[in-house]
Formats: sequence, C-alpha cells, structure tokens
Amino acid sequence: MAAPGNALRLLLVLFSLLVGVPAVEALDTGDALAILLGMVLSAIGLCACLGLYARKQNGEL
Repeated sequence: MAAPGNALRLLLVLFSLLVGVPAVEALDTGDALAILLGMVLSAIGLCACLGLYARKQNGEL
C-alpha cells in the first residue's frame, strides 16, 4: 500500500510547478474567461483523480 504522505507530496509538487509558471496576461475578457475555465476544470479533474485514488486505496473499486 502507498504511504498516506505520497498524495500530499504529489500535491505539493504540482503546486510548486504551478507557482513557477509565469503569470498570464489576459488581453481581453474572453482570454480571462478561458483561463478561469481552464483552472476550474483542472481543479475538478484533480479532485476526481484524488477521489479515484482514495476509493482504490479503500478497496471500493
């Protein structure tokens, strides 16, 4: 079984990669909305993957 700290370590690595990305300058409203939508969908995808991982660890799948 994987150690519980592995998920936290992965989350910290992903967060550090996001911090290193230079800021994106939105040129207009459409660009800002596209960036916001991308961030929301990425967060939902991350939560879905963590939920799947947790279910596998608990033997529910």
